[in-house]
Amino acid sequence: MSRIDEVFEDTEAAFVPYLAVGDPDVESSVAYIEALARGGADVIELGLPFSEPIAEGPTIQHAVVRSLDAGMTPEKFFEVVERLDVDVPLVCMTYYNLVYQYGRREAQRASERASGDAASSEEPGPEPFVRRAAEAGIDGFVIPDLPVEESGPLRAACDEHGCDLVFIAAPTTRGDRLTAAVEETSGYLYVQARLGVTSARDDVSDQTTESLDRLAEYDIPKAVGFGISSGEIAREVVAAGADGVIVGSALVDIVAEGHESGESTTEVAERLEAKARELKEGALAGATQRAPRPERP
Repeated sequence: MSRIDEVFEDTEAAFVPYLAVGDPDVESSVAYIEALARGGADVIELGLPFSEPIAEGPTIQHAVVRSLDAGMTPEKFFEVVERLDVDVPLVCMTYYNLVYQYGRREAQRASERASGDAASSEEPGPEPFVRRAAEAGIDGFVIPDLPVEESGPLRAACDEHGCDLVFIAAPTTRGDRLTAAVEETSGYLYVQARLGVTSARDDVSDQTTESLDRLAEYDIPKAVGFGISSGEIAREVVAAGADGVIVGSALVDIVAEGHESGESTTEVAERLEAKARELKEGALAGATQRAPRPERP
């Protein structure tokens, strides 16, 4: 059983926040992630910025730009993970091009440092990235642009290094494709609350409850993301049948507001911790209103 499995086994409703690592700078980012853990996070999704974040709305796109402008790279991302003083599982959310090309790029840099020769025979593939991530302390991955049909090499690398691989089920994911996503998923299934890209919303989409009803037959924890912005919405989503909530844009908004207004790192961290506590309490309140579920074998 992985550390993520243990979280969903032990809590009535998991709170899974997301932040882009390095937004707006490394030192602030470390403080903000640790604040989420103090506020009650059960698992933390850490965004490794990529220049083409196709699943992200404007809020997280701007966070990605701030992080990249501050110099974030895959290796700096791993160094941040190694520094974090948190005792919860960490999930890397990024895009497959970074994962796939990491090994060859690192081998090429090593070759250049050793001999000045830029040539490298290292083939691209996900294993070097997963190995380095696991060494740093990453427990799992969410790769939004990776089709389940092409996930075999990454699934194998995750199995080799003891990491979970989380797939996203959109409201339109059905039939054999949904079954394949569930079968390849470990840790939790990321249930997309509505069509479109990430953003904070003030209501619960009908698509959320329809998706949870459709997924009820599958014996895997279901965490809902895309649009959860308050404790009240977290309560509604969990009461509708979710095992957890994933919150990104509402937290990134706090980082962005603090950055733009000149708030201190301590002030922004305190706001993040308070928001995390509100969301966790909302999720737990929803669990008391959720229909009883059969025990997992």
